[in-house]
Amino acid sequence: MSLIRHFINGREVADAERTGPVFNPATGAQQHEVAFASVGEVEQAIAAASAALPGWRATGLIKRADVFFKLRHLLVERQGELAAILTSEHGKVLSDAAGEISRGIENVEFAAGLVHLLKGEHSEQVARGVDVHSTKQPVGVVGAITPFNFPVMVPLWMVASAIACGNTVVLKPSEKDPSAAVFLAKLFQEAGLPDGVLNVVHGDKVAVDTILDAPEVRAISFVGSTPIAKSIYERAAANGKRVQALGGAKNHMVVMPDADLEGAADAAVSAAYGSAGERCMAVSVLVAVGDVADELVDAVRRRMGALVIGDGTDAASEMGPLITREHRDKVASYVTGAAAEGATVVVDGTTQAFDGDGFFVGVSLVDHVKPGMKVYDDEIFGPVLSVVRVESYDEAVALINANRFANGTAIFTRDGGTARQFEFDIEVGMVGVNVPIPVPVGAYSFGGWKSSLFGDSHIYGPESVHFYTRSKVVTTRWPNPSESQVNLGFPSNH
Repeated sequence: MSLIRHFINGREVADAERTGPVFNPATGAQQHEVAFASVGEVEQAIAAASAALPGWRATGLIKRADVFFKLRHLLVERQGELAAILTSEHGKVLSDAAGEISRGIENVEFAAGLVHLLKGEHSEQVARGVDVHSTKQPVGVVGAITPFNFPVMVPLWMVASAIACGNTVVLKPSEKDPSAAVFLAKLFQEAGLPDGVLNVVHGDKVAVDTILDAPEVRAISFVGSTPIAKSIYERAAANGKRVQALGGAKNHMVVMPDADLEGAADAAVSAAYGSAGERCMAVSVLVAVGDVADELVDAVRRRMGALVIGDGTDAASEMGPLITREHRDKVASYVTGAAAEGATVVVDGTTQAFDGDGFFVGVSLVDHVKPGMKVYDDEIFGPVLSVVRVESYDEAVALINANRFANGTAIFTRDGGTARQFEFDIEVGMVGVNVPIPVPVGAYSFGGWKSSLFGDSHIYGPESVHFYTRSKVVTTRWPNPSESQVNLGFPSNH
C-alpha cells in the first residue's frame, strides 16, 4: 500500500512513525496510507519556509507573476489527472472535481495580477519638502489548514494569494484526501517556485497545534467546522498571529410566491445534493414563503427520483459517496430522527440500497422543519434538504437573521424590489439573487458572518491581499543643511 509523504523544501519526506488510512469512498476500501507528521517534521517544514522567506520576498514581482502564469497553464493541462485524484480520495464525481479545479484556477489568475495588487500609495508635498508613501510587505510564514471537501480549490484560495504577496507557506491538508495537496506543490515547483516556499505536512492535531504554536508562523488561514474554527482562532490569536478561520454554514434559499418554481426546484436540487451536500455553500434549508410550499416540495421530490448516485468515475453518476463511513452514518441519523422531532420525511434517502461497501447514502427531503430541531439547527454536511414554511417575506428574513450561521443565502423571485430589499435586510456574508450558490468570482472575496467566520478578513480576492501583507508608511524629507534646526515641538504638517 503506497505511502503519501510530506513535501518539505522541494522533496518528499516521511519517517512514517504514525500513519492514517486513506480510503476510496466509492468502494470503502483503503487505498493509501498517509504519513502523520511528528512535531519535528512540522518544525522542519516551518524551518524550510523561514529559510526560503528572505529570497522569495526579494524576488521581483514580475518573476513572481511568471510562476503563476506557468502554474495556470499546468493546472489546465493536468486538470484531468488532478480531477481523477480528487474523485479517488474524496468521492465527488469527475465533472464536479473539474469544476472545483476551475474555481481554484480563478484565484491563480487573480494572484498573477500581483504587480497591480501590491501597489502602494504616494503623496507628495504633504508638508513643505515632505513626501509620504505606503507599501505592502509580506507577513512572513503562513500556516494554511484546509478541509476535506475541496482539496484543490481551498488550498489554492490560500496558497496562491499568500505566495503572490511574498510569503512562504506550510500547508496542512485534510488527512482524508491528502494527495491533491502534494500534487499542487509539485506543480508549483514545476512552475518555477523555489524550494521551501510551499511545504506540505500531513497529519492530525499534533501537526495543527505545532503550526498554531510556532512563533515563526505569523498568520493562519483555516476552513472547517465552526467548533474547530473557533478553537483555532482563539489559540492562534492568543499566540499573537493573524487569523482568518472560516467555519460552518446553514444556507437558506428563500422561494417567493412569484418565483419561477420549476427553475427554483432545479436550483434547490442542484445546490442541496451536488457533491453529496459536502459543501459549505450547499443549500440545506428551503424557505417556502406563503402558499408556494406544497407545489415546491412536490417539484423537488419529483426531481430527486431521477438523480443517479454512484461511483464518481462513472460518467453517468451525478452524485458520489460521502467522505467516510462514520460521516455517512451521522448524516443518516438526522433523517431517521427527524420524524420524532415533528418533521415530515418526504423522501428518506437512508433506505436506498447500494451495491458494495462504499460510503453511499441517498438524497433526503424533510418538510415542516422548524428551529429547535436538530435537522435544522446543526450543520449536517450531507444530502439532506429541509423545508421551512413561513407566511411572509419578513418572517423569512427574521428566520435567517436569527440563525447562528451566516455564510451564504439566496432568494428566488421575479420582483427586483424584493430582491433589492433582501440584499439590504439580510445579515449574511454572501447573497445570491436567483443564484443558489453565490460563491464569488476570484476578483471578490469569500466569507460569511457570525459563527461562519472568526477573524476580520474574508478569504481570497482583495481581502486576502490585506490579510497576507502588512502596510508600512514612509515619510521622507531631503532638507538643505541650512534648514536644519532644533525644534522640540510636535511635528506639524503646516
